[in-house]
Amino acid sequence: MTDRREEKETGGQGFSGFDPKSIESYVVKDPQALTLNLARALEHLGQAASEWLASRERGEASDAAADPATDLVRTLSQVAQYWVSDPKRTLEAQTLLLSSYMGIWTRTLAQMSGAPAPEPEPFPKDKRFTDEDWTRNPFFAFLRQAYQVTVSWAEKLVTEAEGLDDHARLKATFYVRQLTAALSPANFALTNPEVYRHTVATSGANLVEGMRMLAEDVAAGGGELRLRHTDHKQFKVGENLALTPGKVIAQSEVCEIIQYDASTETVLKRPLLIVPPWINKFYILDLTPQKSFIKWCVDHGHTVFVISWVNPDERHARKDWEAYIEEGIEFALETVEKATGEREVNAIGYCVGGTLLAAALALHAQKKDSRIASATFLTTQVDFTLAGDLKVFVDEEQLAAIQKQMEKTGYLEGSRMANAFNMLRASELIWPYVVNNYLMGKEPLPFDLLYWNADSTRMAAANHAYYLRNCYLDNTLSKGEMKLAGRVISLKDVKIPIYNLATREDHIAPPRSVFKGSDLFGGPVEFVLSGSGHIAGVVNPPDKQKYQYWTNGKPRGDFDEWVAKARETKGSWWPHWHAWIEKRSKERVGARKPGGAALNAIGDAPGTYVLERV
Repeated sequence: MTDRREEKETGGQGFSGFDPKSIESYVVKDPQALTLNLARALEHLGQAASEWLASRERGEASDAAADPATDLVRTLSQVAQYWVSDPKRTLEAQTLLLSSYMGIWTRTLAQMSGAPAPEPEPFPKDKRFTDEDWTRNPFFAFLRQAYQVTVSWAEKLVTEAEGLDDHARLKATFYVRQLTAALSPANFALTNPEVYRHTVATSGANLVEGMRMLAEDVAAGGGELRLRHTDHKQFKVGENLALTPGKVIAQSEVCEIIQYDASTETVLKRPLLIVPPWINKFYILDLTPQKSFIKWCVDHGHTVFVISWVNPDERHARKDWEAYIEEGIEFALETVEKATGEREVNAIGYCVGGTLLAAALALHAQKKDSRIASATFLTTQVDFTLAGDLKVFVDEEQLAAIQKQMEKTGYLEGSRMANAFNMLRASELIWPYVVNNYLMGKEPLPFDLLYWNADSTRMAAANHAYYLRNCYLDNTLSKGEMKLAGRVISLKDVKIPIYNLATREDHIAPPRSVFKGSDLFGGPVEFVLSGSGHIAGVVNPPDKQKYQYWTNGKPRGDFDEWVAKARETKGSWWPHWHAWIEKRSKERVGARKPGGAALNAIGDAPGTYVLERV
């Protein structure tokens, strides 16, 4: 890498203060093997491209309805217009970036000459840049610093641009984050020191394996990239996931009702009905026996019933929110009463399942229906004012495009929603796996939670359209304007006790949004804030002693003030919730068997609906 004259002038040490031995791992040792492997990698890449094109030629895949490029360009053009419309602002923006680049260049030259070259201010910690050569090697250090100051500059342009409405600014911030995450030097083989060294060490065999996996993943997605987050071969629902014993005791067109076997001699008199989200499958609450919230509830004396939603297809196109309430929640309540003889239940709603449950409760209140005696909401939004980045995907134009697509098939592909969720945390859920899988050529490690995350579900057209418009777009539930079953419903009519759990790092149901929604109910609300995020903050078994939760009674005033005054408790919120349930009704009866005397078992848990894959 250095010529003889340069070695003579520096005593064989390269640049003063720079050891040429530090780049030995970047020098190709076997050019012939590398060339052959690059050719093989290109062959696999061609197979991936062929599958991508073939699926479109066959009409099996289409980008027209969900391509965000047009909206991205339109949104960022508004930001650019502000900065280029005034020459003074244009110069200010250019000067800020160029001065930062000059500072980086000066420090790089100093580093190569051996002089101290401290960074002007520490950049935030970033898992993408943990390799030592991002700091030690002048080339990679330059790339990292240039990238980080460019990201900071781009974000500042959005923050300081005037004339943007709140939605446009939210979208601009989101799109800038997506672009900068995608353009990170960590995502490319020649600009990522770890990938570069690995490519040299294996003579490119990593790229052969990576492109092979890419071709497989495009084929598995039917022409779309189905990014693998885990080793799917290691998991199977009903064999090493969703193992809590129970029976399917009822079935409708939209769901199966599972009742779990008792594991205690006595059980709480009031049964527990869990309403999970239909956007994902219920077994997130029954991953493994060690992580299962369902099993924990059974072991603590709850008679647990769970709604397992159907994975809809074209037959369910017209199943709307009313249908999911009538054929889901109402059907489940009737099933619980038949199986146990009990009319009153405790209910849990998780995420969008909680939003549906809240609407059902408001409808119940108008009908004087008191079957649900208490409700627990897990990371549930009922007011979508502060719903966060998911609002980026919902405006009139995008909703029209989604509805047009759903009209053709009767449903929205599960991959569309899964991709949206992954984009919320692209730097954690997309690009690290692109690097690990396709550049490093490594199979991802087995992880049950990520297997569940990839086991996506379709969304029935009428149901999904109603949800997007009434919740994210018009926010009718919070305004008391939602119409169901010929009635206008209001959450103020809901007087039953409510346990409302938010998670501190939630990117799907932000804690501020959940907190704000607490004020809409007409009865007592116990607000609890859990550590971690949308999944790990909920699925947190007590024996793991992970995270923490905060309590401070009623959710009143400002969220930050509530948190500042809240009491922190180490560990899981599960025992706190169980004590809250028992405080309201702790009477016990003898253990019950699934279905009781009235209903025969249709099959074993976890049922058949959950096994349908897309």
